[in-house]
Amino acid sequence: MKKFTCILVSLLALVSCDSFLNRQEDEQMTFEKIWQQRAYTQQAFNNCMGYLPVDASMLNNGGGLYLAATDEATLFNETAGFNYVTRGSLSTTNAPHGMFSTWYEGIRDCTVFLQNVYNCSDPNALPSDKDRWYWGVRFTRAYLYYLLMREWGPVFLLGDNLIDFTASTESLYRPRNTWDECVDYVTKELTECGEHLPASWDSGYMGMPTKGACLAVISRLKLYSARALFNGNQLYRGVRNPDGSALFPDYQAEKWVEAAQAAFDVIRTGTYQLYKDTDHPENPYLNYSGIFKENWNPEVIFCSGGYRSNATFMANTSPTSLLSGNYNGSGQWGPTQQQVDAYAMANGRYPITGYESDGTPQVDVASGYPSAANEFNVTSVENPYLIALETSASDARSSSPLMFKDREPRFYVNVYWPGSYFKCAQLGGVANFAIGGSGRGQYYPRSGYMVNKYYDHSRNYYQNGSTNNITFPTFRLGEIYLNYIEAAIECSIAGVSGQDVSLDYAMQLWDELRARSGMGSILDAYPDATGNATALRELIRRERRVELAHEGHRYFDTRTWMIAESTDAGPMYGLNVVNVNSQSESVVPLEGWARAAFERRTFKKSYYLLPFSQREVDRNKQMTQNYGW
Repeated sequence: MKKFTCILVSLLALVSCDSFLNRQEDEQMTFEKIWQQRAYTQQAFNNCMGYLPVDASMLNNGGGLYLAATDEATLFNETAGFNYVTRGSLSTTNAPHGMFSTWYEGIRDCTVFLQNVYNCSDPNALPSDKDRWYWGVRFTRAYLYYLLMREWGPVFLLGDNLIDFTASTESLYRPRNTWDECVDYVTKELTECGEHLPASWDSGYMGMPTKGACLAVISRLKLYSARALFNGNQLYRGVRNPDGSALFPDYQAEKWVEAAQAAFDVIRTGTYQLYKDTDHPENPYLNYSGIFKENWNPEVIFCSGGYRSNATFMANTSPTSLLSGNYNGSGQWGPTQQQVDAYAMANGRYPITGYESDGTPQVDVASGYPSAANEFNVTSVENPYLIALETSASDARSSSPLMFKDREPRFYVNVYWPGSYFKCAQLGGVANFAIGGSGRGQYYPRSGYMVNKYYDHSRNYYQNGSTNNITFPTFRLGEIYLNYIEAAIECSIAGVSGQDVSLDYAMQLWDELRARSGMGSILDAYPDATGNATALRELIRRERRVELAHEGHRYFDTRTWMIAESTDAGPMYGLNVVNVNSQSESVVPLEGWARAAFERRTFKKSYYLLPFSQREVDRNKQMTQNYGW
């Protein structure tokens, strides 16, 4: 009997349960009985909703594929699936996760439920219950298609049809639908769901999809659809069905208009606001970090998986053996040096404009960043995020390289660098990731830096395993702002326009987003970009990389922009801690303060989309494999 992950309506906990929708007729629970009692029908609903991925456990989903298979981060996990991508050994038999069949199984279960939920004869199942279940499951079915599309591109659309698995193999053959057909189908489904789902739910149903969630998925899907991978991709022109029909469309500039309009549809609901700390709304550090700390805050549009423990993130972003206690961190998740370099200086300018062939950074002197020769000169550096967390001034100050001085607020929230203080409730310590350091255990961040944004520093994980719960912002208003800004800029470049598409309005949103994190206007930092849409394109991509860091976006951004061959391949840099011995647990050895490649990664043209498994290709003679496989 198959096992399914079932999610309670409150989305507070997961349990494993038998799938009602796949029982055999001779079993005690017959298919008919499911629709005779409210409890059984609701359990079938829970079963369908359980197919939504739990993004608070993203480190485990696909072996950390979305987090560690880009230039954004590294994970120290030799057996995880993302290594097949980064080491160039991806094949049709070892895809990082096997969700293709699972998500189609979910689509089928959702369809069965949708066709039967209104047949529930229990008088305790109110019409409002059935409506809530129906539209929640219909959203889930559309969302599963979206998940399939972002990894494999055009897939099979089944609509309301149920595959008869007793039929002959030949009758189950089917070609893939085109990309545009898939986008149109998911958009139509989510639009209809949005017309029936509420703007918000009361506390008993927090985490259920809403009208805003439907619009947000459409916004992201339309943005991806307008980008290079799915809009005029010359590399994929030859990917066709057996009848010769092209699976990928020719370029259409108007798709950027659609992307801008889809983002605006979310914004104009007025339901969501950029998060600001209630007690300190002018504090840029608490404003940004609070997005991930305050549950159900007004910026969160949809949280896939609902209210969940943050234990996975907490454990993997706490240095090993920093404090004595019953628990050890396994802080293996670290940003690369490329990601560290991506953050702006306090004046808003990005300090690193490129790299020499040996990895030496090319520095924008106007940013105030030290020269490449002096960036690791040690000085006294105050971490203002620690001050915002009410850490003592002495603990907030460390002897650290100039590189970490006078950076933008999001840098300090996102990046933990060795030698600085790591706060754990009222205690804390200093981690060092070199050999012999307090952060160098079985697992450690090979880049020498550690992701910081998800650790709740009000808790001491080491002594009592204390973690918090999180409503992971799968979709949040900050992303929607970035979607609109990018689309409006691309409309300007392409010379297309439409209703609700305004570059001036996009710049207002950009100012608002940066101001939340204590930053001035991008045009104040880069006055030469005024009226220069091509320059703005590069700047908005940088903004997106920083604002959405470590939220699972970079993986899909580098692929849909089709820049992964340059960003996600080649040497990945960090600090020189991999082979350096330390004489102190807390003091970084001087030779550790240097740029060093900790690994060399591979990205092939065929990696822009995952391959369909060989098993799927073998059993469907009309299936066209993705490019390069």
